[in-house]
Amino acid sequence: EKAVNLKKDLAEMQEWMTQAEEEYLEKDFEYKSPEELENAVEEMKRAKEDVLQKEVRVKILKDNIKVLATKVPSSGQDLATELNVVLENYQLLCNRIRGKCHTLEEVWSCWIELLQYLDLETAWLNSLEERVQVTGNLPDKLDAVNDALESLESVLRHPADNRTQIRELGQTLIDGGILDDIISEKLEAFNARYEELSHLAVSRQIALEQQLQTMRETDHMLQVLQESLGDLDRQLTSYLTDRIDAFQMPQEAQ
Repeated sequence: EKAVNLKKDLAEMQEWMTQAEEEYLEKDFEYKSPEELENAVEEMKRAKEDVLQKEVRVKILKDNIKVLATKVPSSGQDLATELNVVLENYQLLCNRIRGKCHTLEEVWSCWIELLQYLDLETAWLNSLEERVQVTGNLPDKLDAVNDALESLESVLRHPADNRTQIRELGQTLIDGGILDDIISEKLEAFNARYEELSHLAVSRQIALEQQLQTMRETDHMLQVLQESLGDLDRQLTSYLTDRIDAFQMPQEAQ
């Protein structure tokens, strides 16, 4: 009777493993929304816990069969053979479920990381857009134009590392058929806005550089003229002080 019960337990264990494999490993999953992906991750976590909890039952079966084998070698030998098959299948099931759970967790982590990089780069684009808008209404002063140019250039020096991560993470998920429609839409919108603002910012940068150069040249010319007028003023003052007649002065002084 003991042998019959153990044989029945082994059969039930094998049946449970077959059902677990069909439910958790053979179903075709399509992750078209973050909610579907998150639910799949949680389901695989529960599956892993469920499978690992059976380890206690497997150990009890193993111990009972060992005890039976010492008392009834013939029955114990047959059950030991069946047990080895169950143990092998159980270990394989554990490994496969752990692997799939790890993969889904990595995929979810990849999605979250992509969102974080998109948030960072969107914040940078907002800052770039704000700086570009500010440069559109500047007072006609050299300091104001110079400050606006330096401010814009500091934003444009933003490293490209985050955009590289966005491209690689997005492509990895899309290649795996994970959230491909949503990610493609997000990347298309982000890239379009990035290209538009980058070109506008660079154009504005060039315009500010040219404006600044013109203002510096004009400022230099005014400074030279101011110095020349100052010299002339001092010379004329000297002539007046010395009561020199205008017709005695050089032609330019007249």
